[in-house]
Amino acid sequence: MAKKTVATLQTGKTDGRSYSKVIRMVKGEKGTYTFDERMVPNEAVDSFFKN
Repeated sequence: MAKKTVATLQTGKTDGRSYSKVIRMVKGEKGTYTFDERMVPNEAVDSFFKN
């Protein structure tokens, strides 16, 4: 019941939803993997993964 109340309070806010957290695995020089995490605008998500 509390989740429904919180969800209805956030209907007018769109500031936080214009960005997405994206995570990409990057292979390092030694063969290990690291994670590249960034907050990017929703329009730039596809270009982040293409590079």
